[in-house]
Amino acid sequence: MYYKFSGFMQKLVGAWVSEAYSPQGLKPVVSTEAPPIVFATPTKLTSDSTVYDYAGKNRVPELQKFFQKTDGVPVYLKRGLPDQMLYRTTMALTVGGTIYCLITLYMASQPKNK
Repeated sequence: MYYKFSGFMQKLVGAWVSEAYSPQGLKPVVSTEAPPIVFATPTKLTSDSTVYDYAGKNRVPELQKFFQKTDGVPVYLKRGLPDQMLYRTTMALTVGGTIYCLITLYMASQPKNK
């Protein structure tokens, strides 16, 4: 016995062989044209390609030395004033947002007097 999934009843039902192997009445389609050739375009030789230097000079070793110095300053403050300003702004916004959330929760928990 062969089975197929019935979309109407949402369960397996008995079926003929042809229905079981082509579900929901779909018939297999055979392509009559040949598939396109995958590597039909000519390739460039390596001597033809132009070398572009988009990255510029590799500064990673310099930055590693800079950030790994043992001078007692945390990594997120190594670059001086800009890092300090970003850190302080982030901390102020975090503390301010926490206080605002607590005030909002307190106001929401109090019943309104009519």
